[in-house]
Amino acid sequence: MQRWPPTQRWNPAEPVIQGSPKPLRQLWVLALINRVLHFVSLFVSFSGSYYPSHKNDPPNYTKAISTKTVSSSNYPKETQFMSKYILLFTLLIVTSIAAKPVSSTTEVPAAGTAAPTFKLVTNEGKEASLSDFAGKWVVLYFYPKDFTQGCTIEAHNFQRDLEKYTKANAVILGVSVDTAESHKEFCAKEGLNFKLLADIGGKVSESYGSTMEYNGAKYSARNTFIIDPKGKIVKVFEKVKVATHSEEVLAALAELKKG
Repeated sequence: MQRWPPTQRWNPAEPVIQGSPKPLRQLWVLALINRVLHFVSLFVSFSGSYYPSHKNDPPNYTKAISTKTVSSSNYPKETQFMSKYILLFTLLIVTSIAAKPVSSTTEVPAAGTAAPTFKLVTNEGKEASLSDFAGKWVVLYFYPKDFTQGCTIEAHNFQRDLEKYTKANAVILGVSVDTAESHKEFCAKEGLNFKLLADIGGKVSESYGSTMEYNGAKYSARNTFIIDPKGKIVKVFEKVKVATHSEEVLAALAELKKG
């Protein structure tokens, strides 16, 4: 089983940078790098002035300090050594900040608003639209990627409670930017009996304010929406915790059905 992202474990609850359009974010990173380089140059200049050459010092002074201090000829090398490591360390920090997931700039639809419509291909190779489920409660959940650890746990828990959702007149629909073929393989491998929708390009995810970028690639963000039988969003869950999410959705459904 892959982890999210493949090179490191991704914590779904980890904070991400909110509302930063990609061009603005790139400018921010460049400005930060520029500021860091400015401080490094100041450090080098300061170090050079702090350790001046002793060429013009009186002979006795130079002789006196030579037994107590490092030769002044070593200072430029030390300064260069320090500045290189400071620059490397700073660039690593900036790179790590730049690589963090970035959430969608589109607003998440609020509870009480009409659910954005959609028509997507399912893991079964057929098209499905929101209107197909009129008269039912719809649990529409967005997740980053098939076969990854957190997404598999979340899907297993929805599958475990599928009978409870059926009794509550509710259907589960999962959405990610993976292909329909990937969804088909994911469902077969994990024994999932609900529909997964292929939002290739992320347009539907974007309309629900549920996209993010990681290392230049777009993914669906981990948000869930409960849509009532009339097509209105009645509950929104953002940045969900996969281990307990199905239970909180069932609890919310029970409360909503009470009116």
